[in-house]
Amino acid sequence: MALAAVLSYAFLPSSFASEAPPSHTADQKTLNTFARMADDVLSQRTEALVEDRSGRRPAASGAKTRMSPQLQKDEAAALSSLQSRKTRLKALGEAYSDADTKVTVDKSTITKGHATVQVTEDTTLTYKKVRGDEPTTTGFKTRYELNLTAKPGGAWELSSIASKENGPVAVNEPTAVKKVAAIDDDGQTYPDGTPASTSYPAPAKPKVKTGGTYDYAAMAAYAEKYWKNYNPAYRQFNGAGGDCTNFISQSLKAGGWQNVSGTTYDYRNWWYDGSLNTDSWAGANEWAWFTNSNKRATNLANVYQMDVGDILQMDFNRDGSKDHSMIVTYRSSAGTPYVTYHSTNTYRKSLASLIASYPNAVYFAYRT
Repeated sequence: MALAAVLSYAFLPSSFASEAPPSHTADQKTLNTFARMADDVLSQRTEALVEDRSGRRPAASGAKTRMSPQLQKDEAAALSSLQSRKTRLKALGEAYSDADTKVTVDKSTITKGHATVQVTEDTTLTYKKVRGDEPTTTGFKTRYELNLTAKPGGAWELSSIASKENGPVAVNEPTAVKKVAAIDDDGQTYPDGTPASTSYPAPAKPKVKTGGTYDYAAMAAYAEKYWKNYNPAYRQFNGAGGDCTNFISQSLKAGGWQNVSGTTYDYRNWWYDGSLNTDSWAGANEWAWFTNSNKRATNLANVYQMDVGDILQMDFNRDGSKDHSMIVTYRSSAGTPYVTYHSTNTYRKSLASLIASYPNAVYFAYRT
């Protein structure tokens, strides 16, 4: 394991109480402390998923992250939830043999003894060879916001740690009820498509080669190249509902999907020109409407029928609105597709992991 060392506490500058400005950035020593605290909590979550691990790493030199009483309860519940997820994954034929979690501080602000800290977690999990043809690893890169309080004696106490992403939770994050903006029913009927079963195994549905119309390998290669280092040729939509559908549209275009010109708001059109794009390029529902109405893809009966270049969408809370889009970039010979996506930035996550985290979601599978 290449995990960072557990926390050794930093102290506030002696001038903090009387001379520090109302709001300021932490010094390097304090930034290192914040990184170690976040690393400790997130690494323990990761460890809870690794086979033959207790879910808690031994603390270095007897030190451990100081947490508020409520956060201690929340993290104990989180670790229990993740250990249960490990059991569900094992039943689905998936396990992890090793893990590596790294945390970096992106931004911090200290105001009168309270710190708000933005961090990025970059984790790689190694798949255990249960069936023998799993990918080598899966990975994700996700952002969190921490809130901390300076306690007497100078130590920092962590009071909350919350994800800043819009998509499915990272595999080492407890599942939360997704809060999505309600969409008013305008009385119109849209080509939403047909939900797919999540039962395993699925009836065979091999992908028919079409003589080169689409390059599915190119779609997968694009997604795996830019899953965490974004292509600067495209705008990002992380602050506007999530980047997931923008990302799959880029991947599909890299594999041969052609533009359909027209107004930006008509879901029957699909294009991106650098400064503008259609709603169907970046919106999950609009992409589905475009795809179904233009017959760019067909709905599969079962998610496990998906192959490389196919698209998976999820409705987290079963409200009839699609919340997230992903592209298949690997399929094992045992019949498990692995998806790559933005928001949370994720590489080769198995369907088993998604279904273990969201067993009650509605899934839509598209054969491109």
